[in-house]
Amino acid sequence: MRLYMIRHGQSYVNLKEWDNGNIDTGLTELGHQQAAALGKWIPTEISTIDAMYVSTMMRAKETAEYIVNAYDDLIPIAEPRIREIGNNQITKDPWPNDELPEYGNYWGSERPFHSITPDHPGGESLMHFRIRIGEFFEDLVERHDGETVVAVCHGGVIEMAFDHMFNIGPWRRAEVFTKNTGISRFEYGHTPHREYWRIYYHSRMDHLIGIES
Repeated sequence: MRLYMIRHGQSYVNLKEWDNGNIDTGLTELGHQQAAALGKWIPTEISTIDAMYVSTMMRAKETAEYIVNAYDDLIPIAEPRIREIGNNQITKDPWPNDELPEYGNYWGSERPFHSITPDHPGGESLMHFRIRIGEFFEDLVERHDGETVVAVCHGGVIEMAFDHMFNIGPWRRAEVFTKNTGISRFEYGHTPHREYWRIYYHSRMDHLIGIES
């Protein structure tokens, strides 16, 4: 399986001056420019997509539209398990997009077993997030042997992909940062006596040359 993970374009919640809390916002003007450039460039890197999974948050869905328009007959699959950390319940079910909980005043890796949204009962911790992303990956491996898969998601999801592949424990000591619309390419194989996962590149941004990123 060839897997391409793509972070959404710039969203309003990504802005440094954003002070309206955790709400489900779409792309900024720059985010649309980034996603449009991605849509034009991506067929030069990926000729055929067998399946595309998309987070059910607005910023990911708007980014995915530009990719869908670049291919014939590509139908995106809504996947709530690849929402950003804190936007799902401890049960893995998503919180309603119009009732998202607020984050606590600590980073997930600081208290990995504690709810990331402590004032909202039933919220997930970093480790619950890690589990739902891991389950998503295991499903991909079973469903898409030999296929090319794209996942349009969030920076935290891509970070957990690295944790899953490298079997990182709860006490993280490094951040895997992905730029908006950055692309990471992985491959899963069955070569005996070798690692299953191969990483080709991370946060590739060829499409953003000449565009503020």
